[in-house]
Amino acid sequence: MRASWIAGAAGTLATASAIAAAPATLSGPAFPRYASAAEVVAACDAGLAGANERVRALEQRPPGPGWLGAFDDITAYVNDASGPVSLVMNVHPDKSVRDAAQACLLRWSEFDSTLGQNETLYRAALKVEPRDAIDRAYASDVIDEFEDYGVGLAPEARQRAKVLSDRIAALGQQFGSRIRDADVVLAFAPSELAGVPEAVWQGKPRDAEGRVLLGLESPVYLPVLEYARSAGVRERIWRAKQNEAGAENLELLKELGQLRREYARLFGAASFAEFQLHRRMAGSTAATDRFLGDVKAAVVDRELRDLEELRQAKARHLGAPLAETRLDRWDVAFYAERGRLERYAVDQEAFRTYFPPEESMQFVLRIAEKLFGVRHTQVPAALWHADAKAYAVTDVVSGKPVATLYVDLYPREGKYKHAAVWSFRRGSTRNQRLPQSALVVNLDRKGLTLAELETLLHEVGHALHNNLSATRYVSQAGTSVQRDFVEAPSQMLEDWVFDKRVLKLFAEVCPTCTPVPDAMIEQALAARAYGQGLRTARQHLYAAYDLAFYAADAPDPMALWQQMEGATPLGYVAGTMFPANFGHIASGYAAGYYGYLWSSVIALDLRTAFNKDRLDPAVGARYRATVLANGRQFPPSRLLRDFLGRETDSRAFFEDLAR
Repeated sequence: MRASWIAGAAGTLATASAIAAAPATLSGPAFPRYASAAEVVAACDAGLAGANERVRALEQRPPGPGWLGAFDDITAYVNDASGPVSLVMNVHPDKSVRDAAQACLLRWSEFDSTLGQNETLYRAALKVEPRDAIDRAYASDVIDEFEDYGVGLAPEARQRAKVLSDRIAALGQQFGSRIRDADVVLAFAPSELAGVPEAVWQGKPRDAEGRVLLGLESPVYLPVLEYARSAGVRERIWRAKQNEAGAENLELLKELGQLRREYARLFGAASFAEFQLHRRMAGSTAATDRFLGDVKAAVVDRELRDLEELRQAKARHLGAPLAETRLDRWDVAFYAERGRLERYAVDQEAFRTYFPPEESMQFVLRIAEKLFGVRHTQVPAALWHADAKAYAVTDVVSGKPVATLYVDLYPREGKYKHAAVWSFRRGSTRNQRLPQSALVVNLDRKGLTLAELETLLHEVGHALHNNLSATRYVSQAGTSVQRDFVEAPSQMLEDWVFDKRVLKLFAEVCPTCTPVPDAMIEQALAARAYGQGLRTARQHLYAAYDLAFYAADAPDPMALWQQMEGATPLGYVAGTMFPANFGHIASGYAAGYYGYLWSSVIALDLRTAFNKDRLDPAVGARYRATVLANGRQFPPSRLLRDFLGRETDSRAFFEDLAR
């Protein structure tokens, strides 16, 4: 079961030279190419038939020794049959294939909701006698998931829960596909793009009037917002991004809120947020309210100072009286970049020269090698697009295969627009099953800024969490951890790109690349806290909005957003509809976006163990063995205690906010 909408051997040691000489191969099955929609449909039919056959077989098995493993085998089978489809839906260049994948995933969602209400398997799970703590944790998870699907409800309520579950899954997919498939293009005269690096727009298509046609992909949208001297240009592209997915997504979101509230009430919960949080680290809405209140108190003054500084910068830039100068939302990124340059001499665009994309990918993989003892070797593979690449992951010491990593670096039409990792195949030590994951980002082919390098390392952190998992059961592997913990291992690594010694590794993967000057990194590190109040306040708003939207009254998404954003210092901009593009709120992060801030607390505490040396292999090995390898086998509190040697606390997080 995957409930994604509710909540994703010893051996002989080899010498280094022998490892280097051994040909690397992919672990596990080759990724299916799905050359046509018909191939997706055929694979979907076969996969579902096989899954149902396995369920029927398990129904005949008594709940004795090995039952949990047999149930997990179904999870592994479903993982293999449906996991690649979920990735293809977001990356395949052929829309007909993406659409077929989307339809297939709806069928898998229906399979999940049916399996989740299987009384025969639920009763068997209740009778299982776990042999140890890992079995107890897994058995508890299995029972919880059955119950969260409604198996214990009265027949009429149970039937309604399945209807709701299937509809919610369909709405979530529609919401995401409208964001992914939006093809908004804006036309600008070249003169309007003054200040924007020419590399961003030179070579782009032109219309009949010679205007440059620009889309809203990150390598275009962000530089225009940050560097265009024309406030009108910045406003146009900012508004277009806010409204990218269209008003239809607001209607989908409104229905999602209502249906999720109804679903929660079937279980006696006052709200969907309450229903979600009782399975999370936070445990309750009272806990998240306290946490977000503490964050707000810590950043409210700093946010106001940040905004005032930007307003003053705008007044100076325009030669206007301060009293008559208003800071608009499309001004923030522009004046933040100017301020960072003026105060710290940090120009993010200047980093692109030093961080070419392919070499940047190799750099972050080299960090993983030095810190966690795993080597990534590119191997030939026929994948969904020519840009996609495959890496065999092996253990440096033993030479044994560990996992497979797929990488898709560059933007294109119809591709997922942000940065994410699909942990579409999870591993298991019980049956020597090796994991696979896919990193999907949208990098500028001309190079990365330091901020983009930080994002790349964050996402690779998710892939490592999946690929270095060593759990007994597939269902407990890697990123299957609680949602408000899942970001912590990735957020922890973000700081590594500000370490001069770490950046020296770039020379190992690209001897011909010009090393980034130490002074630039020192300046970037000094500037890191710049705008921290604004960034954290915005994350707080997203988290608070998400929880408020899934509160007991299930408010209208736009009315709520206008109220909440309207209460911020910059207010709400009439005519914009950010919630229509808030993909997290329609997905498994529903009533869970607070997890980014919650995980940040954990991440900064984890980072303290590496304070002396960001590349300490001994600490990295201990972290790999205690945190990454254990997935969901043990609660996060135990993993953190085992790694840190103490209970975790929030001091590092709030000290960072106070910088």
